[in-house]
Amino acid sequence: MDQRLHLTVCGAGIMASLVIYSILQERIMTGSFGQDAGRFRWSVFLVLCNRLMTSSLAIASLAAQNQSMRPTAPLSSYIAVSLSNVIATSCQYEALKHVTFPVQTLGKCAKLIPVMAWGTLISHKAYSAKDFCVAALVTAGCTCFLLSGKATSKGANQSSYLGFACMLLYLAFDGFTATFQDKLFKGHQMSIFNQMLYVNVCSAIVSFIGLVTGGQLGAALMFVSAHPDALLLIFLLSLAATLGQLLIVYTIKSFGALIFATIMTTRQFLSILASCIIFAHPLSPGQWLGTAIVFGSLYSKTLIKGSGKQTSSKDAQAVN
Repeated sequence: MDQRLHLTVCGAGIMASLVIYSILQERIMTGSFGQDAGRFRWSVFLVLCNRLMTSSLAIASLAAQNQSMRPTAPLSSYIAVSLSNVIATSCQYEALKHVTFPVQTLGKCAKLIPVMAWGTLISHKAYSAKDFCVAALVTAGCTCFLLSGKATSKGANQSSYLGFACMLLYLAFDGFTATFQDKLFKGHQMSIFNQMLYVNVCSAIVSFIGLVTGGQLGAALMFVSAHPDALLLIFLLSLAATLGQLLIVYTIKSFGALIFATIMTTRQFLSILASCIIFAHPLSPGQWLGTAIVFGSLYSKTLIKGSGKQTSSKDAQAVN
């Protein structure tokens, strides 16, 4: 296949799967189902379904490549990363009950700030002035967005402050997950699918325990059994996220981290645009300016950083 056509297919696949993931995420967490207009309220159940689907992909990939399925790092390492990851992902879904999807997505763009903070505290990494400049611009863009228009989700029963609290928790735990994951698994020789398998299996176990101890598993299962349209959307959400992860791994190996970062930044912008059109989130001129500042900063960071060919654990876990 021609190289340009090959890249186009990969890029289109990533953007399509993850934009669909974003749309389904908002539909499930903010929409109503059935004649009783029931609302889905169990974020951790979404995490469980997602992790089970991704675990199945990892098992199939390891079997197809005849690779070992034995854990190569201590199970405690996988559990620590999984616990942080489940909390971060659940907070991401919960935030949509209180703030709009554009607010949630722009907030996620600010994850480089806690990643830098955790990197300094845990791994003693040093960051350049350019890194701090990009972080400051992203923060300025997010602030401009939040101060320039509506942030509260439609149908929210409480103020958007609870949504902001969920996003702050998401940023803290997601940044910790990325940094702690690199530190824990450094020095262990493992394939990306081996790591994906055990992180997702442990995340599924953590999610299941959380649902059972919180008394939510039965209620979630009763809801999806009574609303098969919700179950279908949850299945499609997990499928889209899993296909996105598979395409991410393949694209980084084939074209490098620079191309991948550009595709992902474009995908985030398209997700916001799709949400504004489908779910009627009108943005003010100030919010469009904030959006432009954030994505302009991210594109600049990508161009400055340059390309890389190595597939990292953070890249492969790019979809929550």
